[in-house]
Amino acid sequence: MGNTGHGKLPPFEGAGVMLVDKPLFWTSFDVVNFVRSRFNIRKAGHCGTLDPAATGLLVLTLGKFTTYSDRFAGEDKTYEAEMLLGAETDSGDLDGQVVFRGDPSGVTERQIRETLAGFVGDQMQIPPMVSAVKIGGRKLCDLARKGKEVEREPRPVHIFDIAVTSCRLPLCTFTMTCSKGTYVRTLCTDAGRKLGTGAVLTGLRRVRSGRFDVKDALTVDTLKSFSQDDLARYLAGFLAHLAKGNDL
Repeated sequence: MGNTGHGKLPPFEGAGVMLVDKPLFWTSFDVVNFVRSRFNIRKAGHCGTLDPAATGLLVLTLGKFTTYSDRFAGEDKTYEAEMLLGAETDSGDLDGQVVFRGDPSGVTERQIRETLAGFVGDQMQIPPMVSAVKIGGRKLCDLARKGKEVEREPRPVHIFDIAVTSCRLPLCTFTMTCSKGTYVRTLCTDAGRKLGTGAVLTGLRRVRSGRFDVKDALTVDTLKSFSQDDLARYLAGFLAHLAKGNDL
């Protein structure tokens, strides 16, 4: 195989699971498309979308392992998040239009901790318009880009734990473990409403997805230096690791 990064490569016939640390401003599809074109892989997919403004763990399945995509996508996720008090936007993050401004000067760290702790357990969340959720076969984000807003049904999610790691008001950082389909942007919006100040998500990093950890993920820069042989060795080693842990 011997990919040197020049010329047309032969199709990559390997299969397996790849962990990638998604860069800021890349879409999840950007990462999949980069891997497919870089190594000439016919079939590849990802297991759980990350917003372009988020970074962190993206689980990719290659070749015949794309049959595992739904299984891996359905596993619990852990995030590191940063929340800013004082405003609410229609998207839940800094990309949206401000719809409310509040004064966070009277909010205490204790109030923030108690408010966030109140979300632990079963919750009903209304997905944001700027999201990959489909209604009537169309993605909400596509409708939002056209200036349309549709009614969204609340969806059940489960938050296993939330731990505040730092408060430098009006900024607060926390880690959160939750079920598939939980929107951290929506959690920030809901927390801001409970506090009466408004809140937006200003930073998000996925650090775990099921059995997979971002500490084991490859960066895009590393993948740019990989040959097809390097990729084959990576996939073989990773599958051996999963098999040893009975994770497949």
